[in-house]
Amino acid sequence: MTAWSSGPFRRRALLLVAAAALVLGMSVLDGCAKDSRPDDASGPGGDRRTTITIGTFGVFGYKQAGLYEEYERLHPGITIKESVIERNDAYYPQLLTHLAAGSGLADIQAMEVGNVHELATARADLFEDLSRAKGVHRGDWLAWKWAQATTRDGRTIGLGTDIGPIAVCYRKDLFRRAGLPADREAVGRLWAGDWQRYIDTGKAYKRRAPAGTVFTDSAAGIYNASVHGYAERYYDRAGRPVHATSPAVRASWDLAMQAVRAGLTARLKQFEKPWDQAYANGRFATVACPPWMLGYIKEKAGPAGRDKWDVAAAPRPANWGGSFIGVPRAARHRAAAVELAVWLTAPAQQARLFERQASIPSTPAAYALPQVRDARNPYFGSAPTGAIFTAATRGIPTLVFGPREQQIGLAFTDVGIPQVEQQGKSPRAGWRAAQKEIENAVDE
Repeated sequence: MTAWSSGPFRRRALLLVAAAALVLGMSVLDGCAKDSRPDDASGPGGDRRTTITIGTFGVFGYKQAGLYEEYERLHPGITIKESVIERNDAYYPQLLTHLAAGSGLADIQAMEVGNVHELATARADLFEDLSRAKGVHRGDWLAWKWAQATTRDGRTIGLGTDIGPIAVCYRKDLFRRAGLPADREAVGRLWAGDWQRYIDTGKAYKRRAPAGTVFTDSAAGIYNASVHGYAERYYDRAGRPVHATSPAVRASWDLAMQAVRAGLTARLKQFEKPWDQAYANGRFATVACPPWMLGYIKEKAGPAGRDKWDVAAAPRPANWGGSFIGVPRAARHRAAAVELAVWLTAPAQQARLFERQASIPSTPAAYALPQVRDARNPYFGSAPTGAIFTAATRGIPTLVFGPREQQIGLAFTDVGIPQVEQQGKSPRAGWRAAQKEIENAVDE
């Protein structure tokens, strides 16, 4: 699932969304239970059918990949109905409201990686323990992915869907014009091992940059790509908040500030309209690129960008994004929902999802399947995206998460960094603004 569907964090916005969910949610709970989730409707010939409901944010791709249709064909008594809320910042407060009420829930609920720790820590008793489900084998998943949704006493509230190993997408034509190598392996060697080398490459690009272009889209993109390569970022292993002193945060902040001071960024805010337009205009030459970014680039750059973009290995292993699906204990059809969740997240289905959505599986067994192993993306110069992104999973640390992971991260990327990059304030002022936003938004 795309990380960009989470949207920017704003404390006031979240409070308004939560308030709206409380007001609206309670008024529609009965309707959700009765109307949107028919219990056992009659099928052809009077057969009884069970409708399993799935609540997601953004596009998970199960429907688009034909997985619901196939499951219904394999299980004639089952109908699957998906309900989608576009953005996680609207979806998640509603999920919390329904969990607290014990009703209005879908049989399967999606969970974004930035929220799953809070759910596993504070609300695990409201979900089925999927580690005990028939057909689930812990070893099928990447160890760090499994750990993200697992409680200290070993209960697993969600099965991993996609992950977001980071590569770097770059414009071959702009690299050539700037006197840099354009071959993807040579490009990867420019910055192999260190994001500082990526910044240094940006400075080399700037010296001969084609008119009207800069090296990268945003300082926030650099920050995210760097900080997600560290195990401890905003919390330490004891669960204490360390966002003000974290070496990972400091190092990533410094990289972002270097890029701003050197004039390497387009000073754009990711996932806003000017950023979208910059893809079409060829404004920047590189962007930190989890697999979910490929479809975004293709959409925004359009036909004119075909075969101009390519994909190279990132400086260091890191993961940005990814999701889970779980079964609330208040689900109407728990047993059937568990069976479906296990099937949807099995390696074979994750490989098919990759084939349709470019979502990198969290089950390594899928990497050997031809849909992943042999995958090439024609838009990106036939880049072997299956091989590039699965190789990028090696070395990703088991990230330490805390209860306010998203809010803290977005305070840096959506408040602190823009004050420096777009408003011209000093790095010290931007840092203070981020810390103040965290103090206001997070009750530690």
